Amino acid sequence: MAELEGLEFGKSDFVLLDEVTMEQFMDNLKLRFEKGRIYTFIGEVVVSVNPYKHLDIYGKEVIEDYRGRELYENPPHLFAVADAAYKAMKRRAKDTCIVISGESGAGKTEASKYIMQYIAAITNPNQRAEVESVKNVLLKSNCVLEAFGNAKTNRNDNSSRFGKYMDINFNFNGDPTGGHINNYLLEKSRVVQQQDGERNFHSFYQVLRGGSDELLKSLYLQRDPAEYAYTSQGASASNNDSLCHKAVMAALKVIGFTTEEISSIYKILSTILHLGNLQFTSDGEHVVLVGEDTVKHISELTSTEPENTRKALLYRTVATGGGEVIEKGHNEQEASYGRDAFAKALYERLFAWIVGRINSVIEVKDYNPALHGKNTVIGVLDIYGFEIFDNNSFEQFCINYCNEKLQQLFIELILRQEQDEYQREGITWQHIEYFNNQIIVDLVEQPHKGIISILDEACLTAGKVTDTVCLDSMNKKLGQHPHYTSRKLCPGDKTMEFNRDFRIRHYAGDVTYSVEGFLDKNKDPLFQDFKRLMYNSSDHVLKEMWPDGKMSITEVTKRPLTAATLFKNSIIALVDKLACKEPYYVRCIKPNEVKSPLLFDDGRCQHQVAYLGLLENVRVRRAGFAYRQPYARFLQRYKMTCEYTWPNHLMSTDQEAVEAIVNQHGFEDDVAYGHTKLFVRTPRTLFTLEQERAALIPILVLFLQKVWRGALARMRCRKIRAIYTIMAHYKCYKVKAHFWEVERRFANVRNMADYGKSVEWPTPPAALMQFHRITQHLHRRWWARQLIKNIPPSDMAEVRAKVAALSALSGERVDWGYSRAWERDYLANAKDSPLMSTNFVRITKELKNKDQYSQVLFSCSVRMLNWFNNTKDRALLITDKHIYRLEPKKHFKVQKRISLDTVVGVSVTSGSDQMVALHTASQDDILVHLQRGQLNPNQDRVGELVGSLTDHFTRDKAEEACSSEASEKRDREPTPSKTPYLT
Repeated sequence: MAELEGLEFGKSDFVLLDEVTMEQFMDNLKLRFEKGRIYTFIGEVVVSVNPYKHLDIYGKEVIEDYRGRELYENPPHLFAVADAAYKAMKRRAKDTCIVISGESGAGKTEASKYIMQYIAAITNPNQRAEVESVKNVLLKSNCVLEAFGNAKTNRNDNSSRFGKYMDINFNFNGDPTGGHINNYLLEKSRVVQQQDGERNFHSFYQVLRGGSDELLKSLYLQRDPAEYAYTSQGASASNNDSLCHKAVMAALKVIGFTTEEISSIYKILSTILHLGNLQFTSDGEHVVLVGEDTVKHISELTSTEPENTRKALLYRTVATGGGEVIEKGHNEQEASYGRDAFAKALYERLFAWIVGRINSVIEVKDYNPALHGKNTVIGVLDIYGFEIFDNNSFEQFCINYCNEKLQQLFIELILRQEQDEYQREGITWQHIEYFNNQIIVDLVEQPHKGIISILDEACLTAGKVTDTVCLDSMNKKLGQHPHYTSRKLCPGDKTMEFNRDFRIRHYAGDVTYSVEGFLDKNKDPLFQDFKRLMYNSSDHVLKEMWPDGKMSITEVTKRPLTAATLFKNSIIALVDKLACKEPYYVRCIKPNEVKSPLLFDDGRCQHQVAYLGLLENVRVRRAGFAYRQPYARFLQRYKMTCEYTWPNHLMSTDQEAVEAIVNQHGFEDDVAYGHTKLFVRTPRTLFTLEQERAALIPILVLFLQKVWRGALARMRCRKIRAIYTIMAHYKCYKVKAHFWEVERRFANVRNMADYGKSVEWPTPPAALMQFHRITQHLHRRWWARQLIKNIPPSDMAEVRAKVAALSALSGERVDWGYSRAWERDYLANAKDSPLMSTNFVRITKELKNKDQYSQVLFSCSVRMLNWFNNTKDRALLITDKHIYRLEPKKHFKVQKRISLDTVVGVSVTSGSDQMVALHTASQDDILVHLQRGQLNPNQDRVGELVGSLTDHFTRDKAEEACSSEASEKRDREPTPSKTPYLT
């Protein structure tokens, strides 16, 4: 790391200083600030100096430079410590936290935003929508909390007036799955009063300067902050409030606030502004409100009745000991106090509700460790810094107590625990002296003796107890404490006022507090009338903020904890939460009081370096070890880098195995062996081991993948074999089952009337589909044979003709004569042609002798149509050789003879008419209309003609195929088909 920056930028790690003195420390810090290097390491602690200007060191390229790199591979940066915390969380599944500390204006809030930005940028490489949604909400929550929790002070334009600790939850992949925000001690007194030169919370100015005209009109607001008592103090200053308002509105929508909720938020803000403008005056006996319109506006914005609002502002409902309820009117001072308390409570509950609403969106939902893996956490603490103002009150007392607790945690984890561990592990160590601020923490929080206990006791004491009486009690009980004093205890110190001031010697310096208002702020009183008024509001968002308003005025409740005790409990819980995580520190330093990017105030910075304990931190890091790990865990992580320890060592102890790893790499002079842990002095040793491990991991992964893939393939092969065996047996079973079912269904078909035609066939398995079709075909042939064998031979010709006609005309003609007996030779039938049958029989004998035909296929009287639309009666005779057209009136004289072999097709219609067209190869077609005879005047003879011809040609072709089979072997040329077509 030291090689990455030139010597002109100073030492990038204070551990590398030639001598650890305050002078050299300050010289190095100043040089780096002047050269634009605002970050410097102390081991794993980052020291950050506020540059008071924008630096181009937070872009995507810089993020990529620090992603996945070790802490000392790049120059000091916030991203380095953020990545170190993320890697520790992901690699070792350890909860981590980043504690950002420093006084107000040192840059803590900006540092926390850059850390959040870095974590968001390096996670979710697969761009999963649900993870992106969580990241967006986490980032946008900063914008909202800054608007409602930050304000301009004399020392900082964007000072956090509340403490924030955010837990970010990660899944086993290292992607954020949710989070939780804890807020601490919002400075609600700022709502009603600010010091000279300071502003109220940003949210008020943003809605006034950035809200649309329609919004302001609906809230009865004017755009000038000077019009309102609570914002007139900072009306002249502008911090891009208009742009910030748009950003906050967009952030609220991204987080998931509904339109109704956003509307309620700004109604509450406007209500507070209107409350500040309320004035009270006395008419002698009673206090009255000046300006009833303002009361109407407040009641409309809070969705309450105007009369109830007016009564809550002017009266207080009191329950007597006998259960009687009376209304007690306020005087002007009480009314003003109640108004201000109501305004502060409204804002405090609004802020707490916003934080809770954000938590409900980002909390981890439906998490199952068994299903989703271990849930790890990175905590980011951005809490108010140490404050010393001209007038320090209860808020500064609590804030500075919080910083004392965090300093104690730093001492505990970085200084005392480290030295205790060296001693416990038997490591040779030179003890480093440091200031332990436990004595100051005890001064504030010790039970029965601490300042908070004295305040609580004064608040619980019956009667009129003033701030001065409380101060006297503190002087009596704490007068001998070395870190407490007051004007009464030191009469000669004129910097403190009698009966008003006391001083605590904090680790960061002496702070004089004014006791005025301490008891009221600790009691944090609010008249119950205001709580009931808000609870009865018809605005459900506002009602949700005031659940304690449902209590009856006569209901006896437990005395609530004081503000100081609640804050103490929350800070103790915070410290406990941080102590169970692996901490990473960012120590922020404010270079000057005038917010100049060029000025480095040596005295101011030296004071911060001293009270932050940075010099002691350097001494501990130089004398100590950068890394320590139990032997078992070190061996588990790095055993693959040594041939004697991979995959398992055969040595007597894990310590011997670790020594083998260290000796093989030549790191003997850079480590120390404790009783249970290995201590590594420089990070470069660890970095070298990590590099070698990273190079070996892909090889090991490939080996494990090969072995596992082989195991998977063998398991898959065994499964496939088992599957095929099961399938074979199952197929065999299905085949047999099908045979058994067919046998069962068709066992008695010989005795059935229809020979099994009505029996339903079972569905066959896929393997038997072809067999099923063949079996069905065989059954149909057997069934046909059973029917045909009962038919006399003399009727077989008619049956064949009807079958041929069925195949040709089925579905084409409705009735083609299949239900009657076919005579075929109708002209020779005396019953059908009584007048012509004798002559026709004679002529057919002559034609048979002449043309040598074997049989008559069809004969019938026909009517022909010539080209001139004239019809003539003729006779049609079809034999197995020729087709004859005869003249009945001329003793059946042959008018036309056509060889049957020349016929290529027959055309009939689909209607009931008897039109038939015989097509020939010579295109000498014959078109006739079949005439019905005497047997049945409604006979359809078309089917008989078609069936006779089709049957003749089919049998003729079959005989020809059999006779020509031998000749086809010699001559492969195809012969034209003699089967005519039918249309």
